[in-house]
Amino acid sequence: MDKKKLIYIVDDDQFINTLVVKRFNSEDYDVVAFETGEECLDALDKDPDLIILDYLFTSKSRIFSDGMQIFEKIRQLKPQIPVILLSGQEKGEVVLEFARKGVFDYIVKDNNLIDNLAVSIKEVFSREV
Repeated sequence: MDKKKLIYIVDDDQFINTLVVKRFNSEDYDVVAFETGEECLDALDKDPDLIILDYLFTSKSRIFSDGMQIFEKIRQLKPQIPVILLSGQEKGEVVLEFARKGVFDYIVKDNNLIDNLAVSIKEVFSREV
């Protein structure tokens, strides 16, 4: 039997974290939520199978102020971990920049967030076979 996939959700919005944890914690996935990129980076030694990362963090007291900086640090430390980016904005240039840098998927925080995330997570893990 395969072990549970470890998924990190990194978002400073507690509602989003709770929603994702409640929806995806299951027999197949163990979902751990972080409110800052720093917390996620500190836990990379656990080798998550996937990281779901917010694009914009509202807290200015952190070292990393946006998802791009956190994503780049993840790429330096653990380049094999796929990253799905979440954002409230649909700016084409942002999407293109992340695609060029190797983000697995870019999902807009809208009414379809959970459904779109479910499809993307399934796609990440189906590529591993």
